[in-house]
This record gives sequence, structure tokens and C-alpha cells, in this order.
Amino acid sequence: MKRYEGLFILNTAGKEEGIKDALDKISAEIAMAGGKIETVQKMERKTFLRVADKKHTSGYYANIIFTCAPALIATLRAKFAINEEVFRVIFTNSPELKPAK
Repeated sequence: MKRYEGLFILNTAGKEEGIKDALDKISAEIAMAGGKIETVQKMERKTFLRVADKKHTSGYYANIIFTCAPALIATLRAKFAINEEVFRVIFTNSPELKPAK
């Protein structure tokens, strides 16, 4: 099991109140696939500097730290690529926490 950090940009077009539900669904999908959620950090809504599509000019950012098998990342990328609530997602390796002395 490795520790990963997922930066999610959620599609917030007219759905500001549904952010918590979207994060709950994302967390549930990671857990159902075999991952274990450590933290869910809600950030804020930000306007994009480069707008590729006029429908999406801003997004709500959230950071989820979880552990899972390395083979699971490709599956999660594919799942979130077809999820309409997720505009973009980036998975990176997260350093292991050092135990406090």
C-alpha cells in the first residue's frame, strides 16, 4: 500500500451547495475500490487563469490523501475521467508521515 494525494477540481457550474455530496461520492468510490481515506481537505473555488472551455471558467479545489495499491491509480483515473462532477484530477505520491517523537 502506498500513500497518494489526489487534487480534484470539481465542476461547480451552478452547484455550489453540492460540493460536500460530490466529495462524499469521490471518497466512497476510492473506498469501494480498495483505498483507505486519510484526510479530505476542502479548499476554495478558484477562477482558472487559462480557460479552455467557456463553460468552465472556475472550479472548486479539494485535496484527498489516501492509501491504496499502486495498480488502483489507473482504475481511479478512468473512473473519475467519466465522472461529470470531476473536472480534473491529479494523483501524486505523498510522503509517508514521520511518527512524532
